[in-house]
Amino acid sequence: MKGVTFLNPEFFWLFILLPIAAIWFLLKWKKQSPSLKISSLKGFQHSRSILPKLKPFLFVFRLLALASLIVAMARPRTVDISSNTKTTKGIDIVMAVDVSGSMLARDLKPDRMEALKSVAAKFVEERPNDRIGLVVYASEAYTKTPVTSDKPLVLEAIKSIKYDNVLQDGTGIGMGLATAVNRLKDSKAKSKVIILLTDGVNNAGFIEPETASDIARQYGIKVYTIGIGTNGMAEFPYAMAPNGQLLFRMMQVEIDQELMKSIARKTGGKYFRATSNSRLGEIYEAINKLETTEIEELKFYDYEEKFRPFVWLAAGLLLAEIGLRNTVFRSFI
Repeated sequence: MKGVTFLNPEFFWLFILLPIAAIWFLLKWKKQSPSLKISSLKGFQHSRSILPKLKPFLFVFRLLALASLIVAMARPRTVDISSNTKTTKGIDIVMAVDVSGSMLARDLKPDRMEALKSVAAKFVEERPNDRIGLVVYASEAYTKTPVTSDKPLVLEAIKSIKYDNVLQDGTGIGMGLATAVNRLKDSKAKSKVIILLTDGVNNAGFIEPETASDIARQYGIKVYTIGIGTNGMAEFPYAMAPNGQLLFRMMQVEIDQELMKSIARKTGGKYFRATSNSRLGEIYEAINKLETTEIEELKFYDYEEKFRPFVWLAAGLLLAEIGLRNTVFRSFI
């Protein structure tokens, strides 16, 4: 009876009566048949029938019938549960990622860009019910992935992020933010969120970050800003060797934290500073908890009643007892 549940398990208390009935039967058994004392049995033919010894089993039939009825009243049944989840209020998220040359700094391991890619991929995997897009920016910005529910596509886009010559080097925070806003401005989602990550100061682009944040606020878009980079000095790329390899030297880490705080405050978001791989992971985890999606789960229960076989078993046992008592064992009653 694997997977069987009982709707009325309280009826199992009736099993206490069965041992009492058995004890009562044993005490009364010898008194149920009349006895006759005679001086000798020599005049009687000896019977080898075993029917008198089997007569007590009629009461066993009755006890088994009662036990079956008790189980039937407890309503055994199996249940097949199927669920259907529905996102009632989803969130649209755009991650705006700085891909300037400074993202190759080695204060995070193996560098800032690779550390970010690992954490961002985990963030996407933990939000299966939301739509996510990806914007990359340096001195200019472009949409790498539009807002979509296709998580494999977003994960592949994150994996392919790298420093190249597609965008002119520089840090256009306003450009990245404005491009992300453009991807969300027409969204009908309950909540619209931008995660803006940079490791520098705004030094490129024709859109000021303050202007882009004002537009984000007008469209009801919340911006979480992340400044990535350790405090103090870090290994930065400063030139490229003739063999194509980057050359690194220690330089001062410079992040416009006041600007990042202002953008977050103006749009109702929050500013974070990621100074290590673990801290970066904690930040994305914190954002994951701050922006929750409401999920409606519908469960369907398909019950299959199992009490009928016990009723039929009880009926069969009782009929068998009545039939035997009035046929085979009739002469002994």
